[in-house]
Amino acid sequence: MPVISTFFGIIIRMFYQEHRPPHFHAEYQGQQATFDFDGELLVGTLQSGVARRLIRDWAVQHRAQLEANWANMEAGLALERIEPLE
Repeated sequence: MPVISTFFGIIIRMFYQEHRPPHFHAEYQGQQATFDFDGELLVGTLQSGVARRLIRDWAVQHRAQLEANWANMEAGLALERIEPLE
């Protein structure tokens, strides 16, 4: 499962051969959750409200890159790293 970004202890991944709707996976302090490209929580739990806010901010800033990676994933192409939140 390719890591596409890391920031503030948060690991962002996107799997190959995923199902719709487009989404990414985030891990923080052993907790895992799935988010849409607007940064809204779809599945899982992240207890930290700060981590959820950071993930949402990152997703909004990098929506175009997330969509490009999703298209790459569907085409069987390599995923690109995405800049971390600063």
